[in-house]
Amino acid sequence: MRIELREVSKSYLEGGKKHNIFSDLTVKFTSGCFSVLLGKSGSGKSTLLNLIGGIDIPDSGNVYVGNENLSQMSDYNRTLFRRRKLGFIFQFFNLIPTLTVMENTLLIRELDGPVDKEQRDIARQILVEVGLEERMNAMPDNLSGGEQQRVAIARALAYDPPIILADEPTGNLDHETGRSVLEMMARLIREKGKTLIIATHSEEAIAFADDIYRIESGLIKPVSDLT
Repeated sequence: MRIELREVSKSYLEGGKKHNIFSDLTVKFTSGCFSVLLGKSGSGKSTLLNLIGGIDIPDSGNVYVGNENLSQMSDYNRTLFRRRKLGFIFQFFNLIPTLTVMENTLLIRELDGPVDKEQRDIARQILVEVGLEERMNAMPDNLSGGEQQRVAIARALAYDPPIILADEPTGNLDHETGRSVLEMMARLIREKGKTLIIATHSEEAIAFADDIYRIESGLIKPVSDLT
């Protein structure tokens, strides 16, 4: 699925002052690939994901996902588009503490109505694939950090979106657990033919990536072009 930002500018007000993140940014991401966005904290990695996900809209320019221009959509239509076409994985997991692993996995599905047996079976199979077949009825507080992140991955995949966006998905995990999570994400994304874009300050993800970009001073460049 096409992902393209064309002449996008984005700024925020901080302390009454305008802070420019991007100016006339143009970039395309390859469909069906594992892309990594590298950059220091505050470089604009999360902002870029939010623009692709329709959480933020640009000050100017256009954001295309598939055949849709998110910049021209209403808030309501962007919400529906995001729910049906995009999966999100966050650094802090964002699990609901009062819901079981299975209930958290099905949460996005339930926003569109009652969950049927087929959808529940799909969620169960994904939990098996991420190694949580014996933890489906567990509560988040009883899971390790790595297990909670695997629930977040399962939730993102459960409604079969073509695009997965991940914001520092291993930032709260130790090195070994983070690497195993990256390996699992790379395997599942490729098996299921998804497009994955990860924003991270850690270069650990490079080993799993098809395409690597670095964001610095409001610019984004393929790593191979950096000198």
